[in-house]
Amino acid sequence: MGIQPAKKEGKKFVNVIPTDAAGLGRMLPILREYITNKEENVPKKTLGPFNTDASLYNTPPAGGLRITWIGHSSIIIEIDGKRLLTDPVWSQRVSFTQRIGPKRFFDAPLPLNQLPHIDAVISSHDHYDHLDKNTIEYLATKNIPFICSLGVERYLRKWGVKTVTELNWGDSTQLDHLKITATPARHFSGRMLNRDETLWSSFVIKGPQHNIYFGADSGPSPSFKDIGDAFGPFDLTMLEVGAYGKYWPDIHMGPDNATNAHLALKGKVMLPIHWGTFNLAPHAWYEPAEKVIDYAAQKGISLFMPSPGTPTEVSENLISNWWTPYLSL
Repeated sequence: MGIQPAKKEGKKFVNVIPTDAAGLGRMLPILREYITNKEENVPKKTLGPFNTDASLYNTPPAGGLRITWIGHSSIIIEIDGKRLLTDPVWSQRVSFTQRIGPKRFFDAPLPLNQLPHIDAVISSHDHYDHLDKNTIEYLATKNIPFICSLGVERYLRKWGVKTVTELNWGDSTQLDHLKITATPARHFSGRMLNRDETLWSSFVIKGPQHNIYFGADSGPSPSFKDIGDAFGPFDLTMLEVGAYGKYWPDIHMGPDNATNAHLALKGKVMLPIHWGTFNLAPHAWYEPAEKVIDYAAQKGISLFMPSPGTPTEVSENLISNWWTPYLSL
């Protein structure tokens, strides 16, 4: 069937398959789990500081594909002569206010005022840990074009962004020789009380030499096979492995389902994202990394796990183990 555009029921976007987004009906058991939880959700040892040598951006990656994982889902992607930034979050907290809410485990390794030239920003959806008002207001002063899911433009325009391209699933836009296509994800959207009135997406980024996939947030979905069939194979998949929990299995994957998604996408190398930066789930902060390594070994998957803030050319089986000195096991 290929990639079908997202559909609405009334004002609300819906997933490709029925999805429980852990709404108000799940709040009491979720709250009970958090109160009784004994896992190390927040590192006992302070992480970092991690620092990015911004001078490295003066030299293009020899192989044409270089990644700087800023943390969570914020990634500087250098691909075939272009530089993209995904879901940029530099604030200390991912919340409606900087007074409360999940706080960063470590400062962003690269200060915003040292950010290299960015050709475009990709915004996958409107959740606070992916769409950060303070960061976007800064980026808006640099006149960087944004590519986003349907409905997210309303926030970007409000915060000063001048050039915005909205995409439905299956829609594409060109950035010179790069083709960027929005593809399905199994998730939800909303800031404060409004839910699902803006779209959530993953993205295919195809250049002359490389083809990569930014998964953003998604639960297990048959769409991964559809995307792999339509756009794969991929030189690199960037897939979320953190923030999973037993009360919301439909909207976040965890390491097992993420590695399955990588295989369905026909990926060559996998970058685990969406972990090790904020406390968003009951699991230990380091657990996604440890588990994804085990699952990848079982399934014959090549992982790419550079240290936060280190511009690193994509290669097979690069596991920096940057988190292990901070474990208090």
